[in-house]
Formats: sequence, C-alpha cells, structure tokens
Amino acid sequence: MVKFNRVAIVGVGLIGGSLALSARQKGIFNHIVGIGRTPENLRKAKNLNVVDEFTLNLEEGVKDAELVVIATPVSDIIPIIKKSLPALKKGAIITDVGSVKNEIMIETDKLSLPGVFFVGSHPIAGTENSGVEAAFSDLFLKRKCILTPSKKTDPSALEKIKNLWISVGSEVFFMDSQPHDQILGAVSHLPHMIAFALVNYLHEINHEKESIFKFSGGGLKDFTRIAASHPIMWKDIALMNKGNLVNLMEGFQKTLEELKELINRGDGDELVRKFEESRRIRRGLIS
Repeated sequence: MVKFNRVAIVGVGLIGGSLALSARQKGIFNHIVGIGRTPENLRKAKNLNVVDEFTLNLEEGVKDAELVVIATPVSDIIPIIKKSLPALKKGAIITDVGSVKNEIMIETDKLSLPGVFFVGSHPIAGTENSGVEAAFSDLFLKRKCILTPSKKTDPSALEKIKNLWISVGSEVFFMDSQPHDQILGAVSHLPHMIAFALVNYLHEINHEKESIFKFSGGGLKDFTRIAASHPIMWKDIALMNKGNLVNLMEGFQKTLEELKELINRGDGDELVRKFEESRRIRRGLIS
C-alpha cells in the first residue's frame, strides 16, 4: 500500500476533506496540512480531525510535503501549481481532482518541474453539498477515478497516485485528457447545466401567490438535486470545458426541439417509441 508521511491539501472541502478522512483512516496519510483562503473553514477542518494543521500561506503549507492535492475550482489549479513550485521539495508529487483535464494537462506539460511530478486525476464522486462539513470517508468507495497521464507524466508518480485512489476504494481508469473532457462534458457537465436552467426557468414562471414548487413531487427533486451544487466550482467547469459543453448543449436543444415537434403534431406513436427507448437506456444505466 502506498503511504505519504506529509500531505498538503489545497482546498479542504467535500473532495479534499473526504480524501483526507479516508486516507488517514486507512493509514495512507500520516500528517495532513490544510491550505485555504478562509481561516474559518480550516479551523472547522482541524476541529473535525480532517487536518492536523492549517495555513493560509501556500508556500509554507506545501513545504516538505511528499504529496500536494489540489482540490480547488479548476481555474485555480495551474496558478496554484506555479506558485507552489519554488517551495516544493525534490521528489514531491502534485495531483488534482479537477473535472476538466485537457487545459490542465496542456499547461502543466509546459511547466519546468525539476524533481517535481504532476499527475492529473479526476475522482468521479461527489454530492450536491460542499464544504468540509460535507466530507465523509466513504465518498470514493466503489466510485470511478480517471487518471489522465501525458507523455511527460512520470511512471513512478503515476503508479503512486493510482494506488492512492485504489486504496480509498476507487476503480481507476486511464484516459487521454481530450476524450475525458468530451465524455465528462456529456455525462456530468451537461446534466448540471440542464438542472440549473430548469430550476431558474421554473422560478421565472412562478407568478402565483402560492409557489408552484409546493406541489412538486419526487421527480423534480431528484432531477434537480445537482442544481444545489457549488456555483463557483461549476462556473469554472463550464468555462474551462466551453468548447465541448456548448456543442453538447446545442445537440441537446436539437433533441428537445424534436420532442416539441412530436407533441405539436400529436404524434403519440413516435412519442411512445422515444419514451420506451429512454426507459430502456435508463434501466441499463441502473443495472
């Protein structure tokens, strides 16, 4: 089992906090330093025994760390790596947990990393909740984690990060960063945009004295659960994966227009066919 004596986690929220809890519980992380922007959240992390110490100073926090985990919004990842480099000791490994990978891999490959190694990773795990108080040790259990090595990725560092995610319960896959962003754009980023849009639209048309949401059933709540996700995080994901996401949204709009046309012309047989196909695909996903 892979072990790291001193670990720095930049961004101690749901993902960073859950990794800290799980890895500590399994004896993978010995001493954990939390790094962030607000002392209130970091004090909470310390009180919850998620981290052993904390600091607002990035360079101070990553000094002497064998592993640095960056669990921040994706737009912050490259600036954090650049700022960390002068303070890192030789042999240190940096990894991230970002949901968008191609731009990050392109930019890290451009950096001079003498004696320091970067491995891009994306645990496909999370909830609509955020903050360290939402963290729990089983978040990654039986979840997938995608690693996106490039030609410049150090094989030894890649193996250690692979074993880290396996040790906290994840099933690890390797993927190039470009198809990663296309696939995750479709199965994760697009559904979030649809959920955000639906909730906002329903709010806009809610002109009655009594809220229409009072009469919503489990279907709406299930469908829009992810609309409660962290706004800053999802703003960054949407903008960093803009090319893929805009294409996907345009394709989805076309499919929605096709359904609208079937309803307009009263084509019940074709609607049933479409709905049966959707049900079959959905049941396949669950099984």
